[in-house]
Amino acid sequence: FIIMISTWVLVIVMLLAFVNGAINKDDIQLCAKVQTSSSVVPLGSPVTATCVIRDDCPVLIGQAVHIEWRLGDRFLQSSPMASESGRVSEVVIPSFNYTRAFLTCCVQASPLQVVGGVEIRAGYPPEAPQNLSCQTNLTTPNTLTCSWDPGQQETHLLTKYTLHTKIWDSNENHVYELLPGVHCYTIPRSGFALFLEMEIYVKAVNELGEATSVPIILEPVSAAKFDPPTILKVQVEPKRYGCLKLSWSLSQQQAWMHDCRLNLEVRLKTAHSSQWSERPILVSRVRPTRPVEQCRLLHGTQYLAQIRVRYQQSPWSEWSSSQSGVTLESAPSGRLDSWMKVSGDNKQLNIHLFWKPSKQFRANSQNVSYIVSVQKLPGEKGKVCSTLGNYCTFQLPKRAKKVYLSAVNAAGKSSPTEVPIYSPKAHTVISDITVTPHNNRALLVQWRSLISSSLTGFVVEWRPLLKTDLSLTQFKMTARNQTSIVITGSFEPYKPYGISVYPRFKDGIGLPQTVNAYSKQKAPSMVPKIRIKKTWQSGIELTWDEIPLDQRNGIIQNYKVFYWKEKALINVVNAAREERRVVLKDLNTVSLYEAFMMVSTFGGSLNGSTIHFEIEPFDAVAVMMIVTASGVGLSLLIIFTVMTCFAIHKRLKGHFWPAVPDPANSSIKRWTSGSTQV
Repeated sequence: FIIMISTWVLVIVMLLAFVNGAINKDDIQLCAKVQTSSSVVPLGSPVTATCVIRDDCPVLIGQAVHIEWRLGDRFLQSSPMASESGRVSEVVIPSFNYTRAFLTCCVQASPLQVVGGVEIRAGYPPEAPQNLSCQTNLTTPNTLTCSWDPGQQETHLLTKYTLHTKIWDSNENHVYELLPGVHCYTIPRSGFALFLEMEIYVKAVNELGEATSVPIILEPVSAAKFDPPTILKVQVEPKRYGCLKLSWSLSQQQAWMHDCRLNLEVRLKTAHSSQWSERPILVSRVRPTRPVEQCRLLHGTQYLAQIRVRYQQSPWSEWSSSQSGVTLESAPSGRLDSWMKVSGDNKQLNIHLFWKPSKQFRANSQNVSYIVSVQKLPGEKGKVCSTLGNYCTFQLPKRAKKVYLSAVNAAGKSSPTEVPIYSPKAHTVISDITVTPHNNRALLVQWRSLISSSLTGFVVEWRPLLKTDLSLTQFKMTARNQTSIVITGSFEPYKPYGISVYPRFKDGIGLPQTVNAYSKQKAPSMVPKIRIKKTWQSGIELTWDEIPLDQRNGIIQNYKVFYWKEKALINVVNAAREERRVVLKDLNTVSLYEAFMMVSTFGGSLNGSTIHFEIEPFDAVAVMMIVTASGVGLSLLIIFTVMTCFAIHKRLKGHFWPAVPDPANSSIKRWTSGSTQV
């Protein structure tokens, strides 16, 4: 920006010189001569300039001469050279830090007169071009494209690049000139031979020098990136177990190279795998007409194959599309890991048997079934279960001690795996199970265990709680001194899993400890509705239903009930997650209250809807007590009244109805009768 301003200032100064004069352009040019060591210099280098004014310069006729120097719009210190007239001056610029600037020689006049000047440009010599590389295009038309890096340093000068080629066996040389700023070039088919070596280099030239890249020597076909090849078919040969034969070809546009020996890489993966083999298999110097065989593969397994090609050290082509093939089947080999859960009574055992392949197990087939038998030798007589799954449920007599588990395919049967039948033991040695997310696809299970001499290890079992399919049950065995394990699998976020840890003893399986766990948690999907269970004069009891398991989205940590009355502070009551009830106390009567509940997990919280309630002066309990007390009091009053009435009945009767003597029963009669007899 400063350089631009300086340049424009100089232009304005020159224009003023032309406008001010009574002198034409030729007079000014002849008035002074400015000479420099060079008009193009390395940036930051010193510059020396000399200004010589002619004696007959019309601008200075009859005037004293005083010379000044300007670089752009900046005055420079100068030193007059020894001369009789003082018309020679020299200036030294210690470090020229402009990429382009005008240096002018001026004389003091009214106004200042520019009598001569010169433009000085500065920059850097070019760097040697780096990273020269070329790639051949084998599609029609064939071309050879070369590119390079001009270097990190800006030269600030016009730099020209030329691409030079030399075909060795033909002594044919070519030079290709490039436009400024272009650092790649495409050589036409006439400029190279596919199978003849050639030397290629780039030259950079500017006014301060030139530089040449390190030459590269290549055979154009070895710099070609082929189109992705095609796998025509994947076959197996009789009795070639673990082998696949791949027939392949180049693309149609490159099929003319079918006799060339190419390098080929093969990568494989099983049909159920998401990752290709870490190291592709290299097959050197192979013709497209020759099939490629890959061996040491798993038997009876479907593979997906891809290939890519190159010529000598050329870039690899892109991978071909996938083709599948299945190796020949053989009988299953290796053992199965099993886990048995036993229950029952004194007569028979109810058994759930789960299994999975061990690291040594090979199914050697795509279709494998499993047989559980009470006899070691194969046969239908002792078979209790046959399934394509990974578990079996069956019943056995109480005296049964072991079963045998075998894998079967069309080629044969594996050696049986002996599974002892252990009865459950009422031993509790496990406590404090914790489950924490290890990553998106794993959980860390930890527990504590009491020391027991008969303890041989642990079984960690897990299954999704929202699905009832027993085939989704998984398990892992651990040693007796191991009290933590990382379990992996397709754990869905926000879905509950039941995780149990069983102790294994020498003679049985102990009681498990079970917890629910989540790989990832979030706020519940719903909040249960609050119900009013009962009220009394200064309190209320609220209850709610349990959140369905599929809507919890995590472990419920707590319930909080927020309640308030109009224009009053909000009160909060925590509820135990097991009870699902809360009691609000010290409430004011004849006041309208509002309340809502918040449910929280480790992943978030959700608020429920608001309810309204009012505490009456006399609640139902108080009314019942008053009615009951009144009834009892009234009953006592009636009884007391009746008893009193009976007590004073005779007295009242004698008062209101006096007794009249009965002449027939009078004592006078008896007395008169006695007197007469005498």
